[in-house]
Amino acid sequence: MPKKTKAGLVLAFLCAAAMWFYVERVLVPYQRADAQTHDRPRGNLSDLYPRWLGARELLLHHRNPYSKEITREIQIGYYGRALDPGRPGDPKDQQGFAYPVYVVFLLAPTVGLPFGPVAIAFKGLLVIATVGSVLLWLRVVRWKLTFGEEMIAMLLVLGSFSAVQGFKLQQLTLPVVALLAGACALLVSGHRFSSGTLLAVATIKPHLALPLASVLLLWTLSDWRRRQRLFWGFTVAMLLLAGTSEILLPGWFGDFLLATGDYRRYAGGLSILQVMLSPWVGLVAAGVLVVAVADVCWRFRKQESDQPAFVLMLALTLAATIIIIPMFAPYNFLLMLPAIFLIVKDRRRLWAGGAISRTGLLLFAAALTWPWLAAIGLASVSPAVSRTTLQQQWWLPLYTIAKIPMPLLSLIPLSLLVSYAWKEHAGSETRQEFQEESLRKEHPVA
Repeated sequence: MPKKTKAGLVLAFLCAAAMWFYVERVLVPYQRADAQTHDRPRGNLSDLYPRWLGARELLLHHRNPYSKEITREIQIGYYGRALDPGRPGDPKDQQGFAYPVYVVFLLAPTVGLPFGPVAIAFKGLLVIATVGSVLLWLRVVRWKLTFGEEMIAMLLVLGSFSAVQGFKLQQLTLPVVALLAGACALLVSGHRFSSGTLLAVATIKPHLALPLASVLLLWTLSDWRRRQRLFWGFTVAMLLLAGTSEILLPGWFGDFLLATGDYRRYAGGLSILQVMLSPWVGLVAAGVLVVAVADVCWRFRKQESDQPAFVLMLALTLAATIIIIPMFAPYNFLLMLPAIFLIVKDRRRLWAGGAISRTGLLLFAAALTWPWLAAIGLASVSPAVSRTTLQQQWWLPLYTIAKIPMPLLSLIPLSLLVSYAWKEHAGSETRQEFQEESLRKEHPVA
C-alpha cells in the first residue's frame, strides 16, 4: 500500500474518531443537561421505534397506526410518558406514524420481537447500508479507487456528522439512501426494471425519493421505447405496495396525508433556504432552484444512463432535494455522496477553471471538512479543560452546517460541472451534424 494511502487512512480514522468523541462526550452530554434543565423528556431518540410499534399494532392487532391512540402509545414508549400540551418544556414532535403504511412490510419480520434486540440489529443494518451506499455511489459516478482509497472514503463517511447522527437516531434515511444508491447503480448498469423496483421501495420516505423519480420519469419519456422498463418496474412495485397496503388498511392514503400535514406543523417544516433566508424568501429561492434544476434535466434528458452528464443530473437532483425539502436535518446530507464524489473526482478540472471555480471549490471544501477539523480541535483540548467548558463549545463542529450548509455551497462546483458537460454535449452534437452533412455531400441521393 502506498505511503500516501496509509497516511490517508490514518487521517480518516482520526477524523472519524474525533467526530464520535465529539458526539459522545460533548454534544450528547450537553443535550442531556439542557433537557434536564428545561424538564424536557429526550426519549429513546429512535426514528425506528414509532414505525416498529405502528407496524406491530397493525400486523398483529389490526389497529390503525395513524390513530391518536397509537400515537399516544408511541409517545409513552418513546418519551416515557404521553406528551402534555400544557407543559411548555415538552417536545413539539408528537412522534406520530408519518410514513406510508407499506413501510410495515419491511418491518414485518421484527414485529414479534422485543424492541431492544430489533434496535441492536437495526444499528448493524445502518452501518452496512452506509458502507454499501459509499461503494454503490462510487460505482454510479464511475470513480475507480484502490481498496485503500475505498477504505478512506468509508471511514470518512462513517465518521461524518451526518452518518453519526443517523446512527444515533436510528434514522430510516440511511437505508433509503442505500436504496436510492442501489437504484441508480442498477440504472447505470442497464438493469432498468430492477432499478425502478428499488426506487419504488425507497418511497417509504417520499420527500427523498419522489424528486429523483420525477427526473427519471422525464428521462424515460424522452426515449420511451428503450427506457420504459424503468417506468414499469417502478409502477408495478408501487401498485403492489399501495394495493396490498389498501387491503391491509383501507383508506390508508388519506390517513397518511393527514399525518404528514400534522408532522409538518409540529416539526416546523422549513427548508434549508427558508432557515437561511426567511420563510417567504426561501420559498421563492427554492422555486428558482427547482426551475434551474428542471432546465438542466430537460437539457440532459436524452443522455444515456452510462454518460457522465446523466450521472451529474442525478447528483444535482439529489443535492437540490436536500435544499428544497421542508426539513433541515444533517442526516439527509448523506444524499450528497454522489455530488461530493463527482466534485472531488473532478477537483483538478475545477481548480483550473478560473477564480470563481477555485473560490467555489474552496468554500465547498471548507464546509465539508470543518466539522472534522473542529471535532479534532475539541478532542485535542479536552484533557486541558473541564467538561462544562468543553460542552459549552458543542456548537463549534456544527457551525458550517447551520450557517453555510455544504449542500448550498455544492451548487457552485456542480453548476460549473454542468456548464462543462453542456459545452461538451453541444460540441459533440455540432460535430455529429457536421459529419452527417459531409456524408450527404459526398454521397448525394439524387
